[in-house]
Amino acid sequence: MLLRVRVTLPDRPGTLGQVARTLGIAGADIVQVVVLERLGGRAVDDFTVVWPGTARVDRLLAGLAAIPGVRVDGVWRAIGSPIVGGQDAELLAQVAANPNDGLATLVDAVPGLLAADWAAAAVVPADWAERSGTGTATPAYASWRAPVPARLPEITPLRARALTGPAGEHYAVAPFGRAGLVLVVSRADVAPLTAAAFHATEVDRLAQLVRAAAVILGDRLDLVGAPPATATFQV
Repeated sequence: MLLRVRVTLPDRPGTLGQVARTLGIAGADIVQVVVLERLGGRAVDDFTVVWPGTARVDRLLAGLAAIPGVRVDGVWRAIGSPIVGGQDAELLAQVAANPNDGLATLVDAVPGLLAADWAAAAVVPADWAERSGTGTATPAYASWRAPVPARLPEITPLRARALTGPAGEHYAVAPFGRAGLVLVVSRADVAPLTAAAFHATEVDRLAQLVRAAAVILGDRLDLVGAPPATATFQV
């Protein structure tokens, strides 16, 4: 299976090699490394690895913890293929090629791009900011792994950001800027694995995809219909 391993490590020569060697010794086959952040002498890296299903993850965690200055931020299952160059452009091309199904195409693809569990596009009522307590928003479309109904965190104000729910589930949110439509992506812990929160670069990537899709789809987003189910929002 594919795993995503996120580590924070000292940004100095040799440390990345130590992490890679440790992953290999534990049985992980590295297929990609993405640098999410380099700041103040520290780096945040995502490793996508092929992991033997019979191996114990605690061995991997112990090996990484033994490297001076290294912190494991999360190890979770990656759904779909690892990130490759040009994948975002290819997705937007598919949206443009069949705009009638463009929203569904985007929602179905985003979890694989961001190593998330599921995604949903929901319509936030125009008077949401005036409400108090618990309200409902209508999901326009949800990927196949989304729970029914999808329980989501407080989602206003409508701006791109990362959120963590009360049960520890992680979300990235990005508004389309039309018709109160917002795209929500989620990943959560599945024992014995622990998912990492969405990084700022992941939120930015999601926001860029959503903005581009909104330009491509245009008025079609204003015509998004309401399916029978509802998604619950907490405030």
